[in-house]
Amino acid sequence: MALKPYLNIDLIEAGCDEAGRGCLSGPVFASAVILPNDFYHPLLNDSKQIPEHVRYELRTIIEKEALAWAVADVSNEKIDEINILNASFLAMHKAIDTLKIKPALLLIDGNRFKPYPTIPHKCIIKGDAKFAAIAAASILAKTHRDDFMNTLHTTYPYYGWNQNKGYGTALHRAAIEKYGISPHHRRSFKLVAWDLFHQQ
Repeated sequence: MALKPYLNIDLIEAGCDEAGRGCLSGPVFASAVILPNDFYHPLLNDSKQIPEHVRYELRTIIEKEALAWAVADVSNEKIDEINILNASFLAMHKAIDTLKIKPALLLIDGNRFKPYPTIPHKCIIKGDAKFAAIAAASILAKTHRDDFMNTLHTTYPYYGWNQNKGYGTALHRAAIEKYGISPHHRRSFKLVAWDLFHQQ
């Protein structure tokens, strides 16, 4: 199914999405993107549905051709303080704050959002597979977060963040058991309490 270029052709719309919500470590990233109404790329889709090298190709195109785009993050410490849902909303708000064009409508991926002052929004379940601007935002959030986790990996290689990007893979959780947590882990998350030992 082709992505829709807009919800309302008469409004400047910004698509918004986040990346890293379910991770055990690192910040949550969010992006807001305003695309031209006639923007089209055959490979544009939800970032989870396309290979890594395609995501980076699309990122270059999106950042070049978008009318405006922004990426923001919220730290693991802040996530522990306000919880991951609120941190995701905050990251989106921070991205919207820095757009060089003020949108008239926000298209939000998912079913919940904390209203942004002065700009109405529409929550769209699986919006990153339905609207081009949300898909574009998902790609920017994902690739910028991946870059961040790849950089952290050089300091903490044993967690495998260059591969798992902070998600709770078996290797990541086993490394937490062996080496303990880093300053970048989300202490409010369930980091090691799973059934590794009960499976033996």
